[in-house]
Amino acid sequence: MSSQPPASAPETPGNDNQAVRHHSSHSHSSQGQSLDGALQKAGFYPRLVADVVDDALDGRECVAHLVHLETHFDRAEVRRHITVLVLTADMLVITHVDDQQLDEAGEQIVAQISTESVPVSQIRSVVLSYMYAQPQNYKPSDPVRELTLSIAWSGGQRLDMGPASCGDPQCEADHGYTGTIAQEDIVLRISAEADGLQAVQDAKLFARALRAVNTGSSSPVPHVQSLPPRPRAGVFGTRLSRGHQQR
Repeated sequence: MSSQPPASAPETPGNDNQAVRHHSSHSHSSQGQSLDGALQKAGFYPRLVADVVDDALDGRECVAHLVHLETHFDRAEVRRHITVLVLTADMLVITHVDDQQLDEAGEQIVAQISTESVPVSQIRSVVLSYMYAQPQNYKPSDPVRELTLSIAWSGGQRLDMGPASCGDPQCEADHGYTGTIAQEDIVLRISAEADGLQAVQDAKLFARALRAVNTGSSSPVPHVQSLPPRPRAGVFGTRLSRGHQQR
């Protein structure tokens, strides 16, 4: 699934440019901006997303975060959805938010939200795939052009199949099928061209923090929670949709 978010925050119905509540303490100094700032920059119902993330954290402190806004085109419609990954000392909290227009005038809109909390001890792999332009001229200062973050925890597998060939362009024989199997529960592709160099760097930092917590090695010290946890208004039981993986 491709990602082509706009350079600036989209004018989304329900977008609130005021400060997001409950998350003023959720920041991580090594990343480009706080979780609040990332949600505001995405501009996709920031107050709603912040409240849902806060509810899913259940009072836990944020160690690292990754906010990714995706845009795709469905015929004449432009659809957006946001994925928020928040790492705590013992959990990976994934929040996904879609919106849907119920009428042609766009006056009736609903938000579909799912959260999933995964113990870091259950995470089986964290895969980073890099893309560099003109590798023959590579210098240490060259930025990553594109980065794909894949995280697996449930044991689910993706199978990509295609016709096999023998390498002879003139051969018309049936060589059956070949394919690859990959373990992945969530895949995010971050492009420097579409999302900015800082977004790529933030994804690398998030993956590093996730590996550190997952392996029990030294990890960033979480900030101090300055606000007491608010009473939970409810529990979201919907499992995160796997249908929004990027390609």
